[in-house]
Amino acid sequence: MKKVLRYNIIFRPEPEGGFTVLVPSLPGCITYGKDLKEAKKMAKDAIKAYITSLKKHKEPIPTDEENVIGLIELKHLSLKYA
Repeated sequence: MKKVLRYNIIFRPEPEGGFTVLVPSLPGCITYGKDLKEAKKMAKDAIKAYITSLKKHKEPIPTDEENVIGLIELKHLSLKYA
């Protein structure tokens, strides 16, 4: 029986259209899709390729099994840059 691995992914809308997808638990695992359906498919493909590389190099495979995602809201801050 295969183990199910779970990953949080971030869909970031792009100004020109489509979505960039980031997988925070897998550094550098980033992909793109022209719509959410394609972006999700591309994310699955990117995660599979990333895990294949980790296995090949005998590196540990991280998951998001115990991670908790939250959202923090901040009032607009006036920032001054030097």
